[in-house]
Amino acid sequence: MLAALFPRPLPGIVTHAQPKEAVYLRELLTGAQAQIGKFDPALPGPENRMAPVAEGWLQLGVPALDRCAKMDSEWVLLDEIGYLECGCAEYTNAVRSLMAKKRVAAVVRAQDLPFLNELRAREDAFVVDLDDPFGSCGCVIMASGLGKRFGGNKLMADFHGQPMIARVLDATEGIFERRVVVTRHEDVAALCKDRGIECTLHDLPLRSDTVRLGLEAIGDVQRCMFCAGDQPLLRWETIAVIALTAANMPEQIWRAAFAGEPGSPVLFPAWAYPQLRALPEGKGGGYVCKRYPERVGLIPVQNALELTDADDPETLCMLLEQ
Repeated sequence: MLAALFPRPLPGIVTHAQPKEAVYLRELLTGAQAQIGKFDPALPGPENRMAPVAEGWLQLGVPALDRCAKMDSEWVLLDEIGYLECGCAEYTNAVRSLMAKKRVAAVVRAQDLPFLNELRAREDAFVVDLDDPFGSCGCVIMASGLGKRFGGNKLMADFHGQPMIARVLDATEGIFERRVVVTRHEDVAALCKDRGIECTLHDLPLRSDTVRLGLEAIGDVQRCMFCAGDQPLLRWETIAVIALTAANMPEQIWRAAFAGEPGSPVLFPAWAYPQLRALPEGKGGGYVCKRYPERVGLIPVQNALELTDADDPETLCMLLEQ
């Protein structure tokens, strides 16, 4: 599974099981294989019914990790680490030694075992819960601009065959516990209804009104991202990385940035909600970010145009050419 996420073969080891028979360890670069578990029907079920085979860890597992530690590659893959691995002290020590020398991408089972807990609790570990990767996180899509510089409702302007705001709806799909679009435009509200996305329609004048209405609508979530509806090049991957990072370090404010210059979207933890609800007239979330610069983390993007607002027809044409 992990190997598919990397562009080229990397050193490391993977495990695979034959149900009710055995578990095997395979070294990625050499293809060498050894048995590390043997099915034992006498063990209590329904899981963890493989008995460790110590010879596999000692003859292949430990030497393979030692070889990985000496290679030039920055990354090593370990897919996966579970209760069988915890039964071999030599192997767990080899994992610790490897992690002191390399960046390690590993699948770690969510079991309450000392070594597995140790790995998840490491200060340098970035942990993704595959059962709930983004946690309790909502998204408010800001779509209330009057479009004065654009000359009308820019959010429904054509962008490669679909309304521009549809690009942001696509970029935020499948990540959040709840999404709400806050708009003053009937046609945007109709589009959201067609797509089954919750929408708050209003006629209030200020940006601070949009923020407050969004928070009221999003409900009880631990974190909330605010996205501009007029960034048609915003990527799903950027949104996902911000949400994953926030799930790992939940007390920080996180925002996208290019070359160190912060932009939108911005994700706020719950401690910031009272201040977002009480923003000065006309202010947005940036006001809170400026009050707590030490609590703001930046997620870099590779292309400045991803964070560019299509505020006028000329900018929209430029973004269409990308």
